[in-house]
Amino acid sequence: MTPVLELADVTFRRDGKQIIDGISLTVNAGEHWALLGPNGAGKSTLLGFCAAVMFPSSGTVHILGEQMGRVELAQLRHFIGHVNPRHRLQYSLTVREVVLTGITATIDTPMRWMPSTEERDRADAMIGAVGLSHKADDVWPTLSQGERGRTLIARALVSEPRLLLLDEPTTGLDVAAREQLLETIDSLDETHPEVASILVTHHLEELPTTTTHALLISEGRTVAVGPARATVTTDNVSAAFAHPVAVGYDKGRWTARAKATRIIDP
Repeated sequence: MTPVLELADVTFRRDGKQIIDGISLTVNAGEHWALLGPNGAGKSTLLGFCAAVMFPSSGTVHILGEQMGRVELAQLRHFIGHVNPRHRLQYSLTVREVVLTGITATIDTPMRWMPSTEERDRADAMIGAVGLSHKADDVWPTLSQGERGRTLIARALVSEPRLLLLDEPTTGLDVAAREQLLETIDSLDETHPEVASILVTHHLEELPTTTTHALLISEGRTVAVGPARATVTTDNVSAAFAHPVAVGYDKGRWTARAKATRIIDP
């Protein structure tokens, strides 16, 4: 089966600085990847390749078997759902209207565009899937951060993508809202079993229980890559973040704490 995404030895340079340095990644249908690393590690740049919005300086990017640079990017983006908590709306749209913009691949509702009955039904089904049917007619400014996050997941899924990108989706959420959003992400493993996903974060506590694989990067290079349990370890996380970190794992969730250092009295 053709992988959903393949990055082969990709690099990226900006203003003479090496941002990404020879990273490779293969994501198959149904896999749920975590992209981990400290601030400035190159996570956003790498996600730009995955979203078909940025080209690498060298190396190749294949999405559903099609190589970037040899296919219409709009065609590729149709198969990619993107959840960005920094989503900026110009107008006060309702939850339903925001979700419908996932079909048009726009931020706001296009002028003179009217969804079909089938498209509205699909949007309502996605809104129900993330537990927001009772909020379908509420406008964006009145939503909590957690409700906005779940709305954006519905928006990303309404176009029936093959790849779902989650860019630090729990940013700005309190503990309860974070857990609700992670439960929504976990539920996608049952409702959309063929969809592959990549979740970007630098907090291990934000990894869903359905995480199957992980890529740890630092200074634009791969530190570790592979199945999540074998990759998100004390040694690898400490190396990626250049700091001694004790990693814990319990019932599908990870934790990270700075390793205690002993102080010996003279």
